[in-house]
Amino acid sequence: MNLALWIVAGVLAAVYLGTGITKLAYAPDRLRPQMPWVDDFSPATVKLIGAAEVLGAVGLIVPQATGTAEVLTPVAATCLAALQVGAVTVHVRRHETENLALNVFLFLAAVFVALGRLAGWGS
Repeated sequence: MNLALWIVAGVLAAVYLGTGITKLAYAPDRLRPQMPWVDDFSPATVKLIGAAEVLGAVGLIVPQATGTAEVLTPVAATCLAALQVGAVTVHVRRHETENLALNVFLFLAAVFVALGRLAGWGS
């Protein structure tokens, strides 16, 4: 089970690191073609979401890998799951249903990592 948790956490970390850095690096005008929802938020909020994604990605891997403050891994996974609840809400409100399956997958994967690490499945 530990291997499955590492694989899922690694995939999640890669996804969130990529999307988070993108949101941090680019202006809303550049994000709009792939992320039309940015019109609903201030540029600062989009950057905040990007920062949360980057920090969540780091939190999925670093504490568990170093054995330091390992409780931060399920905390990060739980926060990323909550982020996906917000994403689903925004997409449903905007009638953008094409990405909902990805959002639900990311939510379920984050819940799997959170529960797995809290329950000690990887021990």
